Amino acid sequence: MRDSDCVEFLQWCLPRLGLRWPGFRKVRRTVCKRLGRCLAALGVSDLSSYRTYLATTRDEWQQLDEFCRIPISWFWRDCSVFECLATDVLPTLAQAVPKSRGRLRCWSLGCASGEEPFSLVLFWLFRMARRFPHLTCAVMATDIDPVLIARATRGCYSKGCLSDLPADLRAVFLVRGDELCLPSVLRANVTLRCQDVRTALPSGRFDLILCRNLVFTYFSQERQAHVLAQLTERLQPGGALIIGKHEALPTTGGLQIGIVA
Repeated sequence: MRDSDCVEFLQWCLPRLGLRWPGFRKVRRTVCKRLGRCLAALGVSDLSSYRTYLATTRDEWQQLDEFCRIPISWFWRDCSVFECLATDVLPTLAQAVPKSRGRLRCWSLGCASGEEPFSLVLFWLFRMARRFPHLTCAVMATDIDPVLIARATRGCYSKGCLSDLPADLRAVFLVRGDELCLPSVLRANVTLRCQDVRTALPSGRFDLILCRNLVFTYFSQERQAHVLAQLTERLQPGGALIIGKHEALPTTGGLQIGIVA
């Protein structure tokens, strides 16, 4: 499959999936490889023929949507985010939590194999908990992919996934063969749920929502605006939404929201 053919196909199909081509430009080869394997399995000769197949096989669109998932994640991704959490965001949020509630509610959206929510839990326990002994940090973590949620539930990772994690936090992992595993007592601080943000959201409100490198990278502008409106409904008054460092929010008619990028 030529790269130009795959690019043309993606520019055609992505808008029909509620996705946007610019977000896939740098990761297109991952999707193209998946498409190549799909064509071989179906016995379809080229992407033009695959378009015809899509026109007559509605269920194949769901398969195509799965090909376009990009689960890139690792512990402590973009360390500047965690530095900003420490110096500004979390102290401000923690001070605003009523003592009667006793917990800071966080949501990691598009959590992949759990690297982000577990990074947040470790960060709270080993960097913030002493400053706020009256608070616990409860993290809801959601992802569309059940395979990734199963990996997160297991909580074991290759050493490379932890290479950016500070040494003292890396030390809490248990060595099991070639993997490093997070103790179950620490995993218990995260609730994992298989959920597609396009169709469902967790209940309740959150003090902190991490929505990085997913909605505002891959979704169409229209879908971004729709999801953003739903996220704001899930934020506590004065809460914070964290997006990816290379992302920007869609125009929202003057909506004011706490954001760290």
